[in-house]
Parts: sequence; C-alpha cells; structure tokens
Amino acid sequence: MNFKIDKQTIEELNLTGKFRSGSVYAIFNKVKTNGGERLLDHMFSHPLEEVDAINQRSSIFRYFGEAAFSFPFDVQQLNQMREHIDSMSSKNQMLVFARTCIHKILAGLTRDERYRKLVQGLQATILVLHKCHQFIQAMRSDSPFTARVDTIREILSDKRIEKLRQVDIYKSLSIQTLSSYEHLLKGELHGQMEDVLNFIYEVDLFIAVSKVAKDRKFNYAEALPPAKNLMSAIDLRHPAIDNAIGNDLRMDGSSNVLFLTGANMAGKSTLMKSIGIACYLAHMGFPVAAKEYRFSVREGLYSSINVADNIGLGYSHFYAEVVRVKQAAEAAASGKRLLLMFDELFKGTNVKDAYDGTLAITESFADYTDCLFVVSTHIIEVGEALRRKDNIRFVFMPTIMEGSVPRYTYQLREGITEDRQGMLIIRNEGILEMMDA
Repeated sequence: MNFKIDKQTIEELNLTGKFRSGSVYAIFNKVKTNGGERLLDHMFSHPLEEVDAINQRSSIFRYFGEAAFSFPFDVQQLNQMREHIDSMSSKNQMLVFARTCIHKILAGLTRDERYRKLVQGLQATILVLHKCHQFIQAMRSDSPFTARVDTIREILSDKRIEKLRQVDIYKSLSIQTLSSYEHLLKGELHGQMEDVLNFIYEVDLFIAVSKVAKDRKFNYAEALPPAKNLMSAIDLRHPAIDNAIGNDLRMDGSSNVLFLTGANMAGKSTLMKSIGIACYLAHMGFPVAAKEYRFSVREGLYSSINVADNIGLGYSHFYAEVVRVKQAAEAAASGKRLLLMFDELFKGTNVKDAYDGTLAITESFADYTDCLFVVSTHIIEVGEALRRKDNIRFVFMPTIMEGSVPRYTYQLREGITEDRQGMLIIRNEGILEMMDA
C-alpha cells in the first residue's frame, strides 16, 4: 500500500518543487550529486507506511548527524566513474583489447578523445573506490547503517577490486591493464560498481539532510503503530519560516478533531500547514520542525486550504469547496486512517450557509474516530454548537489589541476565540474615509 496524497494537498503545503519558492523540498535539497537528488526525489514521492521502516530511516539520519560526516567524494570524479561504467563494452575481452588499441592509435593521429576519456574514467573509478574504502573504515560497526556498509565492504574486499585500488594512477597504464579493467568493470563487476555508486548517493543524501536538521534545529519523529491514533508535537513550527513561533498540540482517539478559531491573519492557515508538513516529513523518516514529534502512522494526508474556482469545469468557488469536501468525506468513509485538514469551510457562500455547513460537516467528521481532523473557521458560533461532542478539542489563535492596532501572538490557546477585529482593521486602513472623500 502507498501513502495517499493528492496534487492539491502537495501544492497547498508547498511540499515539492526544486525551484518553487519556499518549498519543503528546496529546504532539504542540499545534496551534491545528481544521484543524491534522484534519491531525494524518490523519497519525497514515496512516503513510508511501515513503523519499522520509518524509524529505521530516521535512525540513519540521526546517526549521520551525530557523526557529523563531511561528503568525502569529488563530484567530478563520481561523474567520470558514472560515465565510464555506463559506456558500452563488449563481452569479448579480445575485442575490448583491440578497440582500446585502436582508440590509442587514433588519439595519436587525430584529436580523438576516446582513449583519454577511457584513461580518465578508470583513474576516477580508482580514486572513488579508494575514498569509499577509507570512508567505510571510519564508520561505526554498530550503526543503523551497518548492513548497508557491510554490503559495500564485501564488494570492496573482492581481490580484483583490491588490486585495482592499488594501481598507481599517476603512472602510465598499459593498454593491457586498461582494457582488462574496462572489461571487468563494465562486465562482470558492473552490478557491484552500480551498488557502490548508489551507496555514495545515499551517503550524500543522509549527510545533506542531517546537516539541514542540525542547522535548522529540526528533530526526528517517533513512529507508532496506527491503532494508537496519536499525533503529538512540542514546539511545532513551519519549516520554511525563519524564527517561527512553535506550538504544542496533541490529537488522539479521544480528541481526534481539532477545532481551530481565530481572526484572519492570526496564523490559522500557517499552523495547519505546519501540521500537514510535519506529518508528511515524518512519514518519510525526515527531520521535522519541532522539538518532539510522535505519531501513529497514517495511510494518507488530505487538505483543503486554498481551494480555488475552476473556470474550465464551470465551478464557482463555493461549488469547488463542496466538491473538495465530498472527496474528503469519501476518503474518510473508506476506512483508511487519514489526517484531513480544512481551512475556513465554505467561505465561498453566505454566513448562514457557511455556519450550517461547517457545523454539519464537522459533526459528521467527528464520527470517524480512526481519522484525525483539523477544522478552522472564523465563524466562532459554530464552536459553541459543537461543544456537545466529546471528541472535539477547541483551540484558537489569539489577537491582542494594543490600542486600535491588533497584534498576533501565533501561540495556540485552549478554547474558542472571541476576537472580532474585521471592521477595526478596515477602519485602520482608512478605506471608509477614502470612499467618503
């Protein structure tokens, strides 16, 4: 089974996108190799669903962070090795020898670069293998990465590779030596060379992500079995906001609905995005922007934060919201354990309908106790009507008035807000006076 997330949720949380401003992917994309970036792409596209797999990956990141490794490989040499072992070669050793001879003759007579690239490719491969051997010697024998290291150690202990590592790259290589190793590395040992390169790409990723965690003071989540139905965070923040204010929260089977109120600009949407991003990163085994994060594994994540109208389908903003809620209801009714988040339900219609719709939908969601829900609204009367539901927890983002100027603390509080500063902000901006002039 795969962790379920749709395109709208990915875009609302700004999870992916190498060049998207403020994307979560861009925060972690500090890798040095193309292979490391491909691995990062894969992890972002395939969150994990198994408790042990998540905790195992987190423990590897944590190990790399504690060891404070620096990436010891030269990227140009890695690219040359990659090109070298991927280039075509014959299974017949005599044909390889003959072709190597021809390339050397052509190099002397013309500007043919193939022989020089052959030599440089082998030299780069020797250097990479040598550095890889040195690197694994420095790794702990009891680390969570030990099984992977042992696989590479076994490859490098092959007598043919050991012999290759001892070749002096600064001395002229004979055609016999060059063709012999080309045949070996591109033929019989091609799979092993691929595994060594993949190992190096993994090392690149683990070093890069663990360094991001250290620099940004992110921490690693603890995955728990799904049946616990828990999500608990201390000092949870939005990872893309510098000096963001953190909040504590807890959701479980007895309080699986978080009902969030607060004035516009009080920070409700940012908090919801922080919750969603942390959930997604935690399922990847990645560090999250929190001091502590414990969660029961979910089967998917679903958000409705920035629903837009759809001119192509003829949808108004309100109808687009209705369609989105219907999709969420179908997902919840499927029996999957999900995290679902809704920001300002039905803001595309009148206040009375928005009140009725928000109340009815939230009450219905509360019955799906295997799912966790976050619902926000600025229609605070809905909260009072929902108090009869025992499994709804009421929290709000406060606004503090300093004279006629609102100040937002972004600190979560228990209860339902009583803030109503909409008209005050309009007056502060001088809109009414401007229109009367």
